[in-house]
Amino acid sequence: MPSNPFDLSGHRGLVTGGTQGVGAAIAIAMAQAGADLLLLGLKNDDAAADTLARCRDHGVTAELITADLSQPPDHYIDRLISEADQAMPNIDLLVNNAGTYIDKPFFEMDFQRYLTTIHLNVTAGYFLTQKLASRWVDQAVNGRILFTGSINGQLAEPDHTAYDTSKGAVAAMVRSLCVTLAPHNIRVNAMAPGLVRTPLTDILNQDPRLDSWMKLHTPNGKVPDPDVCGGTAVFLLSDAAEHVHGQTLLVDGGMSAWQQPDVPANWNAP
Repeated sequence: MPSNPFDLSGHRGLVTGGTQGVGAAIAIAMAQAGADLLLLGLKNDDAAADTLARCRDHGVTAELITADLSQPPDHYIDRLISEADQAMPNIDLLVNNAGTYIDKPFFEMDFQRYLTTIHLNVTAGYFLTQKLASRWVDQAVNGRILFTGSINGQLAEPDHTAYDTSKGAVAAMVRSLCVTLAPHNIRVNAMAPGLVRTPLTDILNQDPRLDSWMKLHTPNGKVPDPDVCGGTAVFLLSDAAEHVHGQTLLVDGGMSAWQQPDVPANWNAP
């Protein structure tokens, strides 16, 4: 093992949904650890430019390509792989992070909304992994794959039926891909955040009472920025995790370990 087992120097990573939120935090942490980065985003916007700049500040190469992963894979997969090869050949790290939450209450959910959730949260990662892993097997590359799951893969919430289904599928997929790819020296794991502050959870910044309740519901009392996910991602992609296969590591401040907190008698959130 190298003197710094967390060093990603010499590696090149593709991070889907890598322009903002948890994906940006992962990309920046990987850059800080020395990896060159290819970010895959929905569009080339200010958020993408900011994340690219923050990655490049660490002295690595960082590039951007765009694609809509909510579509069926045959609409984009071949073009995406071709563009990735041109922008950053020899990728050996894949972070399947792209995802969304667009649920309506269960009885109001429609098929297209459900399908968009499944395509983006599950299907895209499955087929990107298939494309890159098949190449790695042919070229004897010891690739490393990380999925972004969610605490919702284990714990359910009302009005999150499609999202919870998709994140449960990610946890199962990581186990199945592990037993398929580990014999080829390809590692597959997942990092599953609890509640962190991203554009998808901006309601916390607008509703102080909900923010206070979620802090109370978390043993360490925090609802942090997505930066807390970066170090976990680097660990799971690094040599330090060489014998970690098929696992989902929750980054949730202990929320998943707590059945339910008692509301203090004098609790009076804003």
